[in-house]
Amino acid sequence: MSNTLRGEAKLATGGQEHLLRPSFEALVCAEEELGPLFALVERAGDGQLRLAEIAALFWHCLANRENLTREAVGEAVVAMGLAEAAKPLRVLLGEILRGRT
Repeated sequence: MSNTLRGEAKLATGGQEHLLRPSFEALVCAEEELGPLFALVERAGDGQLRLAEIAALFWHCLANRENLTREAVGEAVVAMGLAEAAKPLRVLLGEILRGRT
C-alpha cells in the first residue's frame, strides 16, 4: 500500500504491485544516473522525458527490488503505456518538487 503523503506510488509488474518510495538515497542514485532532478522535472513538464528515464527513476525508487530486474521495470512501463505510467511518475515528480510537509 502506498502513502501519497510520503510521495509513494505503486508500480504493477508481472501481476504484482511494487512500492515506489522517493527516499533521499533513491533520489541521489537517480540523480547520479539521470542528472539534476530539477532538469528531469523540467523535461517531464515539456514532454521531453524519455522512456529510459522514467524506468530509471522507477528503478531507483523501488522500495524492494527482490525478484525484480531493471528490465522488468522497463517492460512494466511499456506494458502500462505512457498515460498510465504518468500517474506514479506525477506522484514522484511532485514529491521531488514539493518535498514532504
